[in-house]
Amino acid sequence: MDLADLLRNLFLDYTLRTVALGAATLGLVSGVLGGFALLRRQSLLGDAISHSALPGIALAFLFTGSKSPLVLVAGAVIAGWVATLFLSSVVQNTRIKYDTALGLILSVFFGFGLMLLTFIQRRPDATQAGLDKFLFGQAATLLSRDVLIMAVLGALALAVLAVLWKEFKLLCFDPQFGASQGFPMRFLDFVLTSLLVIAIVLGLQTVGVVLMSAMVVAPAAAARQWTDHLGRMVLLSGCFGLLAGVSGALLSSSVPHLPTGPTIVVCVSLIMVFSLLFATNRGLLWNWAREQRNRRKLQLEAVLSDLYILSTQHPGLERGHPIEVLRTMAMGHGGVDRSLKTLEERGLTRRTAGAAWVLTDLGLEEAKRQIEERGSKP
Repeated sequence: MDLADLLRNLFLDYTLRTVALGAATLGLVSGVLGGFALLRRQSLLGDAISHSALPGIALAFLFTGSKSPLVLVAGAVIAGWVATLFLSSVVQNTRIKYDTALGLILSVFFGFGLMLLTFIQRRPDATQAGLDKFLFGQAATLLSRDVLIMAVLGALALAVLAVLWKEFKLLCFDPQFGASQGFPMRFLDFVLTSLLVIAIVLGLQTVGVVLMSAMVVAPAAAARQWTDHLGRMVLLSGCFGLLAGVSGALLSSSVPHLPTGPTIVVCVSLIMVFSLLFATNRGLLWNWAREQRNRRKLQLEAVLSDLYILSTQHPGLERGHPIEVLRTMAMGHGGVDRSLKTLEERGLTRRTAGAAWVLTDLGLEEAKRQIEERGSKP
């Protein structure tokens, strides 16, 4: 199946269109809210909340006997909130560190959820069938009403984020100052965490409990490599999540028996790896290229300064200096041969008849300018 067929099916095939819309909604909402979790160093909070939602789903089914998405989502949201409240209480009232508390909450709630799920699956009736899809997700079971619920809840979460944008920005970067100005920082923390709970719960049916944390962390981590501006980072994070959701849905539909949830996670992971390598702000390869460029610039300036020093210490500015002398003076920075060739191409140095090097008039002026600039810096 080629790209044209995939794009045509994206609009004409009901199942693919529904799955793609659900995955896009999940990627957009989790990506936007994940940016704040990343900046607040709460990336693992998404993992804890997603695992804590499992007992909420199981209890919602046990109490209501319904597998309605709205009922199960409500149970997952409540369980996620309870988990965050437990986490906050443990950190504030004990000497247990935040990461340790996260591990405890994650393992306890997830273990309790698996126990409830095992109990439900052993019931004699068949009404419990399908609940295990929340472990790893089953995007193919998404219906239009599921996507509608995801879209409404996601839109509400993004609307609250837009209204409280300045306050959340203050919460991320300087909560102490916000508290000193009278802002209800603990309430804002609760609201932002609640929005993150909603974003995570939205993806349980698509990606599953086990993999959902990647949809919160990976798009934000990728966006962080491209910019230092909060607004652009949040926008990029949402776009990366949306792109991963749609591309994962398309890829899984083109390969038989390829699960959608894990494919979406692989796609967002590839986006993160690409950003880690090639991002213009913090990308590893970009930084390496920048360091090499700065290193060559420093080598050029050092060789130019060495030639100027030699010219002032010997009678006559036209006297050439052997390259061996310049190499000895450049023991700390190197790159003499390449630097001399570059300086010659720029018309700053020239080679004499005896294969020695000397500054041109233009090079002499440039060397004086660089020395004056360095002398004027504090």
